This record gives sequence, C-alpha cells and structure tokens, in this order.
Amino acid sequence: MARPTKWRHVEFLPDVTYFKPAGVPLRDLEEVVLTVDELEALRLKDLEGLEQEPCAERMNVSRPTFVRIINSARKKVAEALIKGKAIKIEGGTYRFVQSLKCRDCGNEWKQPQGETYNECPKCHSTNLMPIKQRRRQCCNYK
Repeated sequence: MARPTKWRHVEFLPDVTYFKPAGVPLRDLEEVVLTVDELEALRLKDLEGLEQEPCAERMNVSRPTFVRIINSARKKVAEALIKGKAIKIEGGTYRFVQSLKCRDCGNEWKQPQGETYNECPKCHSTNLMPIKQRRRQCCNYK
C-alpha cells in the first residue's frame, strides 16, 4: 500500500490561472494542467533562486520529493511552450500557508491554513499579527 501524499505548503496563490498562446482559439488548444504545488516549486526555485533544500523545507517536503515536483513542473511548462498548448493551474496536494509575527518578541513563523495558533511558539504571547503576502510583487504583475 502506498503512503498517503503529504500536504505541500504553498505561500503564493496566483490571480491568473490560465495561459494560452496568442492568436489561437481556445477550442483548438490542448491543455497542460500545472498543479498549485508545482507552480510553487517553480516560484521558489526559478523565480526566487533558492537551492533545493530551502525550497523543500518551505514546501514541507523532502528534497527528493521537491526534485520530482520541480521536474514535473518544468516538463509541463516546456511541453506547453514547445507544442503550443495552454497551461491551466489547478489542483494539487497543498495547503496555503500564512506568515505570522509576534508583536512582542518579533518572532515570525508560518501557519498552514486551517490550523490556529493562539500564541507565539517562542514567547507564548497572544499579541500576533499576520504578515501580508506579496502576491503581486513576486511575479511582476501590474
């Protein structure tokens, strides 16, 4: 029996989830589905320029798992670009992760969506604030 898939941590959710070649009607295109966790792997490795180990840690997976995710993502993007296919971003095994900061001691940590921490893991203060995600800045959206 296979092991259940571990939830991957994702810090960025895109506003745009569909890309297609210009000038080709959508009905004439095949699609490649890129999962949200594959997009996160591309963002961390190729856009932020992190090494594999920090990428794996931020996504809450092992380094070999990260390598499989990034290789799958790169293959799908290459296929879409070379064969003129549309890219649809959806699905995957992920949890959105929110960054929090303690107003008292300055400690920062990431909290998966759905989990609630009522105190700082460092100083146990309840004076917490969310850190705004920089969704648009990282991808040069206007």
